Amino acid sequence: MNPNEPVDARIRLAIAQWPDDAPRGAVTTFCAEHAITRKTFYAIRARVRTEGQTAALEPRSRRPKSSPTSVPEALKDEAVKVRAAMESSGLDHGPISVHDKMASLGMETPSIASLARIFRERNVARAEPKKKPRAAYRRFVYPAPNACWQLDATEYVLTGGRKCVIFQLQDDHSRLAIATHVAGSETSEAALAVVKKGIEAHGVPQRLLSDNGMALNPSRRGWEGQLVAYVSSLGVEAITGKANKPTTQGKNERFHQTLFRWLDKQPMAQNHGQLQDQVDRFDQIYNTERPHQGLPGRVTPQQAWDATEIAEAPR
Repeated sequence: MNPNEPVDARIRLAIAQWPDDAPRGAVTTFCAEHAITRKTFYAIRARVRTEGQTAALEPRSRRPKSSPTSVPEALKDEAVKVRAAMESSGLDHGPISVHDKMASLGMETPSIASLARIFRERNVARAEPKKKPRAAYRRFVYPAPNACWQLDATEYVLTGGRKCVIFQLQDDHSRLAIATHVAGSETSEAALAVVKKGIEAHGVPQRLLSDNGMALNPSRRGWEGQLVAYVSSLGVEAITGKANKPTTQGKNERFHQTLFRWLDKQPMAQNHGQLQDQVDRFDQIYNTERPHQGLPGRVTPQQAWDATEIAEAPR
């Protein structure tokens, strides 16, 4: 018999009714015939004496009397409230984000795994068994701030269905939001505007990574764009990802998603000025208030920027 399997009720009954005057060696023979140990035999006999025959016929529950790692219901309620508040604010509200937020507020904080389980139990999150673990992704990060900036533009809609474009410029090393610019369309002039804004605030980067768009870097199409000509005059190396390889600009793509989630919880902007005010507010939150899960220690982008010496400007 497998030692982890419960003893059959018929064997338990025979042990419970075992005569006190059984001949010498009978216990050993009985245990061998039924594939149980003498220790199990005498444990059941002891239970008969202390709890009675009826109790001895059922195996003891293996559930622990107490669970030190269990999360109190009140703390579960608090965790769900924090998650709801973060979601309503347009911020990331997964288990890691909620864990860091509760810790920053000085609250008692369950583990990240416990939070994930709590959110599934309360039906505020769903299990994603097909999602790759973080360890499965290969990451590439430039060694210092200003070693490389990523630039990309994404479309957005104002009131009345009017479309506009948001240019987002991000530092590869620290994920710092370098500059953001709202424009009517994706043009070279708008791309130049956001890069100049970023250079004025943070200095000249060594490289500028973008896609192959006409307004950004059409070098792979056989000619030099205005943006490439400008940054090249400063010594900046303008680089692009390969065609149909959006993962090269993956950090900026993820940056767009975070911005959209936050904007969805704000009043819809009526014009470029209102939207610019909103994205400027988002950049402040993103850089200084929101721990970034892609950074070591889940620090903020501003903390990551300040922690490493800035790369020397190109000559």
